[in-house]
Amino acid sequence: MRTQVAIIGAGPAGLMLSHMLHLAGIESVVLERSAREHVRSRLRAGVLEQGVVEMLRELGLSERLDQLALKQRALDFRFGNRSRRIDFEAEIGRNVWVYPQHEVVTDLMHARERDGGAVLYEAPVTRIEGLDSDRPVVHYEHRGEPARLECDFVAGCDGFRGVSREAIPADRLKVFDRVYPFGWLGFLAEAPAATNEIVWGCHEDGFAMQSIRTPTVTRLYLQCAPDEDPDNWSDDRIWSELHKRLDVDGMPPVNEGKISQKAVTAMRSFLVEPMQWGRLFLAGDAAHIVPPTGAKGLNSAFADIKVLARALVAHYREGAGERLAQYSDTCLRRMWLVQRFSAGLCTMTHQFPEHSPFLRRIQRADLAYMTDTRPGRLQFSENFTGLPVEA
Repeated sequence: MRTQVAIIGAGPAGLMLSHMLHLAGIESVVLERSAREHVRSRLRAGVLEQGVVEMLRELGLSERLDQLALKQRALDFRFGNRSRRIDFEAEIGRNVWVYPQHEVVTDLMHARERDGGAVLYEAPVTRIEGLDSDRPVVHYEHRGEPARLECDFVAGCDGFRGVSREAIPADRLKVFDRVYPFGWLGFLAEAPAATNEIVWGCHEDGFAMQSIRTPTVTRLYLQCAPDEDPDNWSDDRIWSELHKRLDVDGMPPVNEGKISQKAVTAMRSFLVEPMQWGRLFLAGDAAHIVPPTGAKGLNSAFADIKVLARALVAHYREGAGERLAQYSDTCLRRMWLVQRFSAGLCTMTHQFPEHSPFLRRIQRADLAYMTDTRPGRLQFSENFTGLPVEA
């Protein structure tokens, strides 16, 4: 089989690239190792930057989003027994939208199926050859049989543990990595959020977060050990910690309800340079991981795809290769700013076991500056609602 662009991974990045190329008349084939239903049902929280929402609307992918997504104009930081809101809409006229990642994937799947897109599920890639030539070949298996896909370019959208990044010689990659000494215990509660805003609790006993899944279901998180067994957390223990970390004077307490889908997520910051080698281009989690604090994983993946799609369109329509040659540099300029924001927020809002009393007071001073001063609120609002994408 032959195509113009081979896309490895049918997560949001891979499906978005396939959709954008289709709209430009460029052929692609998506190879996904997992079954369709597994991909569709992978539960991930989702906070979409304003630029991503505008992108989805421009691409005809926003029908369900416009019906179901919850617009958020502010984030409520709680520490020192006080609520301190940063109102991004008031500060810079921008917002974010709560819309789970699996809903985005569902919308993309429906679009590719409607348009006859070539997406092969249960088709694991075994190796990639010829990336330093003009005819790369992707070897994969499908329905128990080996197969090969010849192409002009390969887009590695197969996540942190995928095969794409491994195809780049190790001596050509610089790896930047930080593993944090804590994780998040996340779960759903069958109860409406106490307020209609995202709430972060920055407490001496650890971070906590309230997000809104639906008008009657809340998504909640608690800082915990990275190897914590979720079964060690009884419902009583969970609610006790949430009340301690999120309840403050003058605001309604956390609403309790039936708990489900408990899981612990480890946290890390990770980035590789460059994000391209030969005819291979990495995007999303294949190239970078951020702690979930700043809600930048999906948004950063779509930023990469926007750059890559436009570079491929320029190549096929105009014969211009400059944007493809500059893909990695373009993405990395923005991604290092995103890493700075995400890692900085993570450090500012979480308790580190090795921190001295001095460093804990510095954390509190950083939080106060960010929430209580105009420059601090502006910087947070600009970053949280989304930096511009060079494309």
